[in-house]
Amino acid sequence: MANVSDLPCDADGVCMVCKKSVDGETLTCKTCATPWHSTCLSVPLKTLADAAQWECPDCSLTADPPGGATVKSSISGGDLVEKIRAIESDLSLTDREKAKRRQELLSGDAKSASPDPIQEQKSNGGTNEVLAILGDKLNCSICMQLLDRPVSTPCGHNFCLKCFQKWVGQGKRTCAICREMIPSKMAREPRINSAIVMAIRNAKMSQSNVSGDRPNKAYTTERAKKSGKANACSGKIFVTVPLDHFGPITAEHDPERNLGVLVGETWEDRMECRQWGAHFTHVAGIAGQSEYGAQSVALSGGYEDDEDHGEWFLYTGSGGRDLSGNKRTNKKQSFDQKFDKSNEALRVSCKNGYPLRVVRSHKEKRSSYAPQEGVRYDGIYRIEKCWRKAGIQGFKVCRYLFVRCDNDPAPWTSDTHGDRPRELPIVEELKHATDITERKKSPAWDYDEEQCCWIWKRPPPESRKAPDVYDEEGKITKRARRQKRNESVKERLLKEFSCLICRKVMVLPLTTPCAHNFCKACLENAFAGQSFIKQRTCGGTRTLRTQKNVMKCPSCTNDVSDFLQNPQVNRELMNLIESLQSQMKEENMETEELDDGADEEDAELCDETDDACVQVDMGEEIDGTDGKSNIGAENKNCDQPSIGKEAQDRHDAVSDNLDAGVARGEVPKGRYKRQSAGEETCSLAPKGGKKRRSNKT
Repeated sequence: MANVSDLPCDADGVCMVCKKSVDGETLTCKTCATPWHSTCLSVPLKTLADAAQWECPDCSLTADPPGGATVKSSISGGDLVEKIRAIESDLSLTDREKAKRRQELLSGDAKSASPDPIQEQKSNGGTNEVLAILGDKLNCSICMQLLDRPVSTPCGHNFCLKCFQKWVGQGKRTCAICREMIPSKMAREPRINSAIVMAIRNAKMSQSNVSGDRPNKAYTTERAKKSGKANACSGKIFVTVPLDHFGPITAEHDPERNLGVLVGETWEDRMECRQWGAHFTHVAGIAGQSEYGAQSVALSGGYEDDEDHGEWFLYTGSGGRDLSGNKRTNKKQSFDQKFDKSNEALRVSCKNGYPLRVVRSHKEKRSSYAPQEGVRYDGIYRIEKCWRKAGIQGFKVCRYLFVRCDNDPAPWTSDTHGDRPRELPIVEELKHATDITERKKSPAWDYDEEQCCWIWKRPPPESRKAPDVYDEEGKITKRARRQKRNESVKERLLKEFSCLICRKVMVLPLTTPCAHNFCKACLENAFAGQSFIKQRTCGGTRTLRTQKNVMKCPSCTNDVSDFLQNPQVNRELMNLIESLQSQMKEENMETEELDDGADEEDAELCDETDDACVQVDMGEEIDGTDGKSNIGAENKNCDQPSIGKEAQDRHDAVSDNLDAGVARGEVPKGRYKRQSAGEETCSLAPKGGKKRRSNKT
């Protein structure tokens, strides 16, 4: 640091040490371009040749600090600035920790100020990847820190709310970056960009525990405001199926009990039901995706139009109720339901004949088949028809005919067998229904007459979720857990950056002065054909003054006509979206490469097995010996070293293939004859030759 006696010249050219005007006796620092009085420096300039490359005491850090104490660190000025910037950009540190690191760095304890990055990554569990992306793309243009209560200007730049208010409070009405004019209303009442707020919040929450670290029961944290499970967090997920799994949950997906989810199983509430995968959504009654299909539904008495007849029931879709504000439920219908979102997911399952898991809750008071307490899994159903009709409250609702098709008997019957194909019930309301949808192709889940059970007639839809990787103890590995967490966070971030018109990830995002985000094409198409100025006439003869045409924002009542005259893309937001999409694409490509590599290994193993079968077949055609016995004997009595477990497994596979061929009648029985237990053979006979040695006991 510089000595306190070393002070530069002020803006008027007066030395701050001698208080005199120093025209012509100044030195200009090459780094900060600050003028200094050459005669008042504690370390005078040695030669005139050094004046061009001279650095002031503040930039060079060569002068002694006050009191004669020297800095123990030998860090140069440039390195010090870089290290301080690295500390400030580390999003995993709190403000207190950053201040401590800076103090340790300036006091010379550089070791503690710059820890090993590998160890720091291990201690953080490698969960700062998403935060690092936001730290690079979403910085305030004034303080250069991660945005806090972000405000987006119409010119497409982002600022912290406090920084923006401080800038405007100084009387500046232009952007700090591009000098574009800031609307007066926005300067008075800046709006916080909620999409960026949610993105940063989700990234910070990505470091929370995943399912593998959760307790066995739903739990509440210290932040919970209400008692009970109103603010509870989900417990550990016990099954290994993805969230978009279709059909029953079998034993292979149950590492805890090796039983699967059985028909008639009852849980305390929807949170516990979610832990076993029967119905993953703990609030919504439909679990599904509009372009993919629905996996499960819950009958919990939410709609009075529902009719439950046990083996079949009429289910009412979701929507049609005003949930604006902070409303979570509302029993009053206020508009018609449509086949979109969850309702469309059910219709996709109807068209393809996908199986759906059905759970019934004790809250369904009108049904004779509901459990007395808790939530019960009642098996697999299939949607046969869906339509729309006027509901009890007068508005149209989406209706679905569910018919049971499970291999296990229903919990309310004493049958010992599962369901059989049955005729569809007669539904009277179909006479007055509209938008009727029926399945036109064979269902994916259907009854097989030969096996006498319900099976997949077509391959089930492939999961769009990456499968978990488990270790020997049945727990998710740390790498898979971290990868799954990062992927889910990136997906949530992209969902937050969705256009408020098309509901998809924004392309060329625009942020209006009222802090709403849209695709550029969507916002321009919303006002296509409208002029900014309205021409007026009086009786068609006299021309009146033109009037501004008010263009209300699609999400609020604010006028955005001035903004639409020259809309500017939010480049920072666009770069962040593109970065997230490119990283997700790279990760998907790496996953596909790994899958292709595994498929190639399997194909090579199959080719080697086929080659071994051909070799055995040719040897047997020549000398009529039992090639399968020779293969087994080669490992037993041959003097050569063992060919290893992989070759032994390959030989066993060949033997199994030969047995299977004999059983199916593809290979004549007389051609292959199994040797007796006491007969041993050393090795395979060469082509056209005889066996080397044969010992009989």
